[in-house]
Amino acid sequence: LSILLSLLVPAHTTSSPDSGGIITPSGLSYLAEIAKPYTEIFLRQELMAPAVPDPLLSSPAPSRNQINSVKVTELSLSLIPDTGLRLSINVDLGITPTPSTTEVMRLSILAELHVEMNPEGNLELVTSACKPAEEEMQSTEKTESKSSSSDTDKEITIDKICLEVSKFLYLPNEQLMSLTAQLPVTPSCQVQYLPLAAPMFSEQGITISLQTTFQVAGMAIPLPVSPVPFSMPEPASSSPSHFTLAFSEHFYTSLFFALEMAGAFNMTIPSSLTTATMAQNITQMGSLFQEDLPVTLQAVFRSSPRAVLEEDKAALKLFLTVHVGAGSPAFQSFLSVNVDVSAELLLSVADTRMMISAAEIEDIELSLAASDVGPVPAALLEELFLPTIREEVLAQMNAVLSEGIFLPHATSFTYTDVNVTIHKDYVLVPCNLELQVGTG
Repeated sequence: LSILLSLLVPAHTTSSPDSGGIITPSGLSYLAEIAKPYTEIFLRQELMAPAVPDPLLSSPAPSRNQINSVKVTELSLSLIPDTGLRLSINVDLGITPTPSTTEVMRLSILAELHVEMNPEGNLELVTSACKPAEEEMQSTEKTESKSSSSDTDKEITIDKICLEVSKFLYLPNEQLMSLTAQLPVTPSCQVQYLPLAAPMFSEQGITISLQTTFQVAGMAIPLPVSPVPFSMPEPASSSPSHFTLAFSEHFYTSLFFALEMAGAFNMTIPSSLTTATMAQNITQMGSLFQEDLPVTLQAVFRSSPRAVLEEDKAALKLFLTVHVGAGSPAFQSFLSVNVDVSAELLLSVADTRMMISAAEIEDIELSLAASDVGPVPAALLEELFLPTIREEVLAQMNAVLSEGIFLPHATSFTYTDVNVTIHKDYVLVPCNLELQVGTG
């Protein structure tokens, strides 16, 4: 029912970001560093592969040029503001044009890359320009005529190398696609981070704006409208971190709203009270229950939870109605109490998840909502229920939050050296990228 009712909540009228990330020049240097051995393996497979014989010929044409070694000596990625990236690769090729000759050719590849959003809504790296060049570095037989091999060298390398660069982007594009994968929050709730547009390129880095969507039981839920439009903060001019994630206040409110829709926060709270002990303070209890039964509390939301971010501090406000009753399996409520809770939130990151926990309840208010046993003074409500609600609400919330929430990330990468900083209306997470061993 709560999911159906949520459809009446106005959804985003226009798409607006609530999270995002900035890849810094340091991050690009790291990506270039880890790409270097992969590039060498890739080019070795592509350039040293045996020629496919021509089916129209009785025997394959003998190749005078055999590439027998490929070594990437340099690979770099640099930013072209407002446009994209420049990929520079220097490769030394060991070539045997004749059995008695070995040459080392330097192949230089300069390619310009930009990022597009494809029709499926995924980001995709595309080559917009490619300029290969080659020069002879050394030869074991200087008397050998260079003309005998130069034409075939070009045939092997120059004509095909731009095609190889396009193939080389397959794996990075798979990693970009993994950014938009659906990730579990609870068994019935998933989160997805969707890019709103192609990234922005500046001297400070690559800025990606994301919009978070949640699905409950396989159905996308309309999130509450953010009262404050969010835009990615300006990247720091000299950040030592590889990557900075940013999350708006609305992101956290949406997360708790989705958990509420999934029923994750519906709580049954045990109590040490019984109907007989409560009858000592509330005389009308005796006429409702002739036998002594254990009293239980059932907490539900009467209004959606809300996250509040201030400088160096995060808080969660909960608006609950706690139904007090007895009986099993037929629960009979005889008292309802409105409970407003404000709890401090602690934020940290472990691997690719943001860990969220409620540290302590800073403020809690109880007021009578409904009663079948006559008026109950506020002081008595607090005496009977406050200690139990204070302890159990915190414990059960933290049990729900204990798994954390997946951050936007590419498969096979994790986050290290993380520093979570809370500002008014948003959270910044500067961190380094780390390729996990064995998955690259």
